[in-house]
Order: sequence, then structure tokens, then C-alpha cells
Amino acid sequence: MNHIRGLWEEEDAVGIVEVILILVVLIALVVLFRDKIEDIMKKAFASITSDGEKANKKLDIN
Repeated sequence: MNHIRGLWEEEDAVGIVEVILILVVLIALVVLFRDKIEDIMKKAFASITSDGEKANKKLDIN
């Protein structure tokens, strides 16, 4: 029990708690906006693919 109390009072533990809280918030945001993130990523990769195909047609490497 004293070990846990020592961690609670130690300043290094505060930094660890902050990092854990930030990760929890980020994970919650990803879970909440998962569908939106998927849509954005699909559109981005579709744009990259179509732009790549256009560039390849213009280059005409033969």
C-alpha cells in the first residue's frame, strides 16, 4: 500500500498518468469518429490512386 501511495505522491507518476489520460482521450475520439475517419481515408486513397493513374497515362513509359 505504501508503494502505491509513494507513486501517487511522486511527480514522475503524474507524467505517466497524463500520458495515459491523453491516450484514453485519443482512443475515445477514434472510436467515436471511426466512420468519419474511414470515409476520409477511403477518399484520400481513391484520390491518390486516380491521380497516380493519370500521371502514369501522361508519362507513357514504353
